[in-house]
Amino acid sequence: MFKLFERDVMPVEEFSSATTSITVKDLSVSMDAKNVLNKINLRVPKNRITALIGQSGCGKTTLLNSINRMNEFVSSHKMSGEIWIDDRNIYDKRERVSKLRSQIGMVFQRPNPFPMSIYENVAFGLRIKGENNRRVLDDTVESALKKASLWEEVRDRLFESALVLSGGQQQRLMIARALALEPPILLLDEPTSALDPLTTLHIEELIIQLKKQCTILIVTHNMQQAARVSDYAAFIHKGELIEYSDSDSLFTMPNMQQTEDYITGRYG
Repeated sequence: MFKLFERDVMPVEEFSSATTSITVKDLSVSMDAKNVLNKINLRVPKNRITALIGQSGCGKTTLLNSINRMNEFVSSHKMSGEIWIDDRNIYDKRERVSKLRSQIGMVFQRPNPFPMSIYENVAFGLRIKGENNRRVLDDTVESALKKASLWEEVRDRLFESALVLSGGQQQRLMIARALALEPPILLLDEPTSALDPLTTLHIEELIIQLKKQCTILIVTHNMQQAARVSDYAAFIHKGELIEYSDSDSLFTMPNMQQTEDYITGRYG
């Protein structure tokens, strides 16, 4: 159904604790007394890209936000179940939420640079943690911008406002800001939906490179994009996890009729 690249993947059922970064166990979430997710079970492998696909409102972003506990900002939010990162239950009462969020990078659908310089946008997280050593800040900003493939474009403009950058540059700046804290997990919520095709391709190439250093979960409505960049894919429909497998299998030979109907455009 889609043209796919050869990937180094293993069957989902063979994931071990050593190869799993995130484990979701019987996760159910409701907002305003409406069920959004129902008994989700998912194991996300380390240093791989996992795509979450499905119709708008199916619960993809809610699942993403559950992993860094962003849903707790919604007063009507209720959840049951567990989410484990390595050997930590992140909903344990002893878990420090601020520390958790510093270890999970998040990039949203629309870039949201702070009204400050390019440099200070990238250094922001380090400063919040109390880092003021200029050498450390300089090295980290340069490294993060290089990882985000933005350094060569802004190296002579670091102290200009980030708001003057193009949309694609701002999105890469957001990725650099997330990477500055060297998070082991990176969450991407439709990171290219507002970008032109050429910039989208640039971001996709960057995402593929980044899996060498972190585990990536990406929400996308673009089936071609999911097929291009992801190693694994999970199809969610009305809050239910319908199918989860390696991307080659899911996009070419899905097991469930619902999955085939969605990825071939019969609905959604």
